Amino acid sequence: MIDILEHINAVQREVSRTGETVTVLMRRSYQAEPAEVWHALTDPDRMKRWFMPVSGNLEVGGTFQLEGNAGGEILECEPPKRFKVTFGGPNSLLELRLLPGADASTELELEHSMSEAPAPGGAGALWVGPGWDGGLLGLGLYVTGELPEVTDPAEMANSAEVISYNEQSVRAWIEAIRASGTTTEEDLTSAAKISMSQYAPDAEL
Repeated sequence: MIDILEHINAVQREVSRTGETVTVLMRRSYQAEPAEVWHALTDPDRMKRWFMPVSGNLEVGGTFQLEGNAGGEILECEPPKRFKVTFGGPNSLLELRLLPGADASTELELEHSMSEAPAPGGAGALWVGPGWDGGLLGLGLYVTGELPEVTDPAEMANSAEVISYNEQSVRAWIEAIRASGTTTEEDLTSAAKISMSQYAPDAEL
């Protein structure tokens, strides 16, 4: 059983806006050393266990494609500290940073900036934030050995537990966006309804 609130509260979420660029910043600690977390994040055989299959020329200047999802270009890579890629288009930039934490842990920072956000202002964070929450959840379960040896991430994503987690994630992002003051309440409500229908279709705001 997933402790939904524990995993929701393990993530710090921030939303900011500069002009038309909206940035989502997430932080979470993992009880594993940076080299282990880095390998889980970048090795294709391990990624398909907790995230989704990836293909491509996985080096700087190369491209990647997530199965059934976005692809992009690998812009920068400094193992085992950080990498930066385009994600779904040239105006969508994703950077992951790993920092050593206390007691052989890792502090992970995920920053996703979009200069053409799919919703007005900070409300665009509702299109990507809950999805990244799901990824950070899968990574957390994987590095602590809580995932079964044979796991289908797609099947897990459709489980009742994860859909319940998604609902709480959308609610957490609504509060993060509201606190950021980066969009109107009207635009936030409209985006929240769409996001909830995607990530937790049976939930009501």
